[in-house]
Amino acid sequence: MASVDLPANAAQLDVPLERDGFVRLLIRELAGTLEEVVGVKEASGYISVVGTAIGEHIDADYRQAFAVDRLSRTQVADVLVDLKRRIQGDFFIIDETEDRIVLGNRVCPFGEMVRDRPSLCMMTSNVFGHVTAQNLGYAAVDLEETIAQGHAGCRVTVYLRPSEAVPVTAREYVRR
Repeated sequence: MASVDLPANAAQLDVPLERDGFVRLLIRELAGTLEEVVGVKEASGYISVVGTAIGEHIDADYRQAFAVDRLSRTQVADVLVDLKRRIQGDFFIIDETEDRIVLGNRVCPFGEMVRDRPSLCMMTSNVFGHVTAQNLGYAAVDLEETIAQGHAGCRVTVYLRPSEAVPVTAREYVRR
């Protein structure tokens, strides 16, 4: 029988464990547990609270970096794309008008861990909604397509003013 060299300790083992993957797995399992225990709608509500808090931090950081009290519509659109880029998402603007910003996305910051965890999309909705509303006064975010729901990418529309064009599926945000 041939001799096999076994690793001398755990540090030499080929185990796919590192901080980013661990944190994504942790968040996935937390979201999954919430979805199973209280339901997707209620889990989305809990994650929304966290998303709003994160949105406050992100908004403050960008306002400080731009040295402004309020971001312009153009800056808001730029920030929405940039903040996702910085956390390894791949958002881009599909269309931009005075009334809305339509964004696409090819890569979720949560990676494959977002699959079948639609409550995690509340992070995008709340961060986008908070940043937009705090600077422009109003936002309604419609998560039209998401990777979490099994789509190849995401399509997110951020409405910039209340109107009949805002679908009932959109979540509304207003300046505090």
